[in-house]
Parts: sequence; structure tokens; C-alpha cells
Amino acid sequence: MLGYDLRDERWIPVRMLSGERERLGFRELFRQAHRVADLELPVPPAASGLLRILAVMTASIGGHGDERLDDAGAARDAATWYPLRQRILDHGLFEPEAVDAYFDDPRRSGRFDLFDEDRPFLQDPRLIRECVDPKGAPNPSGVNKLVFGRPTGVNGAILFGHFTDTEPIPVPAAEAAWHLIAQLYFGPSGQCTPRRITSHRAGSGDAAPLRKSISYFPWGPDLFTSLVLAVPGPQGGPGQDDGDCAAWEGELVHPLAPLPPATWPGRLLTGCFRHAVLLVPSADRQTVSDAYITWATHEKPVPAQDPFQILDRRKDGEFQAREADGARALWRDLDSLLLKDSRRDVRRPPALEYLPRGLRPRLRVRAYGFDQDGQQKDSVWFQATTPPVLQWQEENHRTMAHHIRRCHAAAEETADRLEFAALVAWRIAADATTDPSPKAKVKIDRRKPGPWAAGALSRYWPAAEREFWKLAGPQHTGTPIEKPFVHAALNCLDEAIGPANRADIRVARARSRARAMLLGLLPSPPAG
Repeated sequence: MLGYDLRDERWIPVRMLSGERERLGFRELFRQAHRVADLELPVPPAASGLLRILAVMTASIGGHGDERLDDAGAARDAATWYPLRQRILDHGLFEPEAVDAYFDDPRRSGRFDLFDEDRPFLQDPRLIRECVDPKGAPNPSGVNKLVFGRPTGVNGAILFGHFTDTEPIPVPAAEAAWHLIAQLYFGPSGQCTPRRITSHRAGSGDAAPLRKSISYFPWGPDLFTSLVLAVPGPQGGPGQDDGDCAAWEGELVHPLAPLPPATWPGRLLTGCFRHAVLLVPSADRQTVSDAYITWATHEKPVPAQDPFQILDRRKDGEFQAREADGARALWRDLDSLLLKDSRRDVRRPPALEYLPRGLRPRLRVRAYGFDQDGQQKDSVWFQATTPPVLQWQEENHRTMAHHIRRCHAAAEETADRLEFAALVAWRIAADATTDPSPKAKVKIDRRKPGPWAAGALSRYWPAAEREFWKLAGPQHTGTPIEKPFVHAALNCLDEAIGPANRADIRVARARSRARAMLLGLLPSPPAG
């Protein structure tokens, strides 16, 4: 029967170092990784999940001589594992024989076929029997439920295309693979297609492991380097275990059985899914016409720290993954990626630890985020890449790491002051009973903020980013850094108020009061 073999089908969009854009399957992606500049999946959540999948494959393919990155012996000893990784990086490519040995291993036969009858890639074939209605007829979820961005249900809003559940439009198999990965890593919690395991038809599930999160990857000059560095060191998860396997290996876990531990690296990166998916192909196996999407387990998630996430300390003292925010630019997280020893309330991603010293001047950070709530609402996904900043990690360049923190802190403090000053200005201008004199107390009403605060902040953050990168250099360490941010805030405040409004005497007084509040952030000149 025809299938869609992800090893050789061209389903992963990439940009080559030559500038050409191509699509590659798993096999050619690894064979040509040293010639690939970047992944170009148009769905960042899928790229974030795919990199974890590729990291597990890299651990088995990447090697030097007879040693592999996922060898049990090397994994138990950091003093052995990191030098092995360096030898692989020095070699500069994946050996074609190792790539073929991995993908042609008889133990993985059929496991990379998107539509295999027994073990379709990352799917559960049992759903066709278990997702049924009370009469026992198949009860699929619909292809619109699979594809992020398509409306589902009777009240689904039509934003990006006219897709309805009554007339679903099939999705090409390559794109279905992207959204399959995105669902497993970022799918919602709450009501889902019921799954009949016992006499009870449970129809609700938990959020996917990366739901509403942002991930940070060390990004090299080519995909080969990025993939080798994406393999988390053994300290990034539970130790190597003889029973470790990737999601496309081993046996399917029974939905009601206890979950196996998140062993390194397979289950840590691909074994914590909370959803089960099964794609329904067209007759020619080139499109997906329907899909089953339901819960995979109701067991409590096994303890595991994802190696690509920043952890922030909560008020109760525990740590949680930093949530994605579509309005927050990547540079505002930079100090959390550089600082280590001096941050007690923030833990940087383990994947950014112990980076090769010789590569650091060329290493950037790639971020993939998905701004969502915990249940059904998806706001915006994004990706961003920094300049080569990992050379400034605290253990490598303490002065620059702390300079970056100073710049970020100054930008954030200025933003807070700008918002408050704009709120005060609006209150003075809009409320005739408010005393506009310079030292009078002004009581603001955040339920009626007016348009100036939001308008000023929306202009400020892009301007602050430009000033931040101007200051992000060793030549600026130890110098005052407040002035550029304050001046940017002053300009943004003026633009938000507008020249026509400033002609009004009361607005002019309000503007003067707000500007004075911002100028108060500037350090006093030295005496004498």
C-alpha cells in the first residue's frame, strides 16, 4: 500500500548555505545538515517540536568511530560525553553510513511512515477503534481540529481562510506532519473527541507539554552544528537507561497504564505527550482528509525539566517554565540566557550550558514561542534569533553579561515609568478636576487608562530594542546607559499625545508633568 515515508518524502523546508530553498526528508536533512543554513517551517510550534525530534535522532546518528552520543557509557560520565561531542563537531558532518544505518534499521521498519497501518509516525492506530460514537461508528475530530489557525465547531471564527467543519478542505501530507508535531507539543486541554478504553467514554484531556511556552536553542552557523548542540547533555534530564526509547520506537503505552520515566534523551524530548493523534489519508496518500485527536493519558506528568526552557521562580518557591508572550521581544530575555551564577530566581536552559568555547563567538540563540492560554485560546506564534551573543555568558565574559542585565533593567524601568507618566498625563488632560500643578498628587484610574499609555508603549519597545543593541558592546560597559532609553521614551510619549493635542493648554501641562517624571530617571550629574 502507498505510504508517505518521512525519511525520503520532501516535507521539511530548509534554506541552504548557498541561499537556495529546498524541501528535504529526514535522511537527506541529516546527510546535508552541514550544507543547511536554517529550518524554514512556517509553523514555529512545529519547528520547536521538530528540533526535539531531530535532537533524539542526532543522539543516535552523531558519533565518532564506534561511539555515539546516546551510548550509555558516555552518558554516565560528563568528562567523556562532552569531549565526544567536541570530536563530532570537529568532524563537521554526519556520516552517510550512520544516517542510513539509523533510518534503515529493521527495528524501525514502518515507523517513519505517516500512514503506516501498524505504527504511523508519532500516532496511535488504536484510535480508529477507540474513538467511536455510542453506536460504535467512527467518530473523528475533523481535519480542521488538526490544523492550527483553522476554525472548528459551529462558532469557529473564519480569520485566515474559509474552512468549515461541514466542508473541510484536505491538507497536504507535508503540512499535516507539521501540525501533527505542533498538536503533540502545544495542543490544548479540555474537551476533546471521546476515547472509549473501558465502558467509560472519557472526553477531556490535559495540555500538551510545551503549551504556552517559549523554547531557546543554541544556534550554530549551520544545521549540523545546531543539531549536535541540541542534544541535551546528560545533566539535562534523567540518566541514560537501557529502556529509553523515542516515541517512534518501542511499544505503545496503554492509555491507562503508569507512565514510564522521562529517560534521556528519547522519552525526555519525545515521550511526554498528553495527546494521541491519528491521521486519515486520502486514497493517494498525498493529503490528509480527517484526523482523530484525543487524550493519550490522564496520569500525572512524570517529573522532567525540558532542556530548552527558562525557569522562573514562583511566589511559592517552585520553578515554572517562562511563558511565551507575543508582545515581548527576545532581547528582553537575553540576560536570563547569559547569567547563571548571579541569578537565584531564574534558571537558564540546560541546553545553553557547557557550550564549546571555540564556537561561542559564532553561536546565536533561536527562540520559538506560542502565546496561548492553558486551554483552547491560541493568540500568536513567533520565532526570533539573536546576534551571536552566547560568547557573553557569565562564565565566559562576566562583565558583558552584567552589562546586558543593566541595559535590560534600564529599559524595563523606563517602560514602567513611561506607562505611569502617560496614565498621569491622560488623567490631568481628561479630568478638569485634577490639579495639574507639578507637585500635586494624581490618582489614576487603570479602568480608564486613555489611549496615551498603550500608544506610547507600542512605540517604545521597538525603539528601546534599537537602543539596546547599540549599547550591547564591550565598549559601553561601565558607562551610563539610562539616557538613550529615556530619550526614546520622551519621543514616544510625544508621538502618542500628538502635535494637535499638545496645542491645548491643559494637555501641554500634562505633557510637561509626564516628561518631568521620565527625566527623573536620568542620573544626577557629578558634583563640581
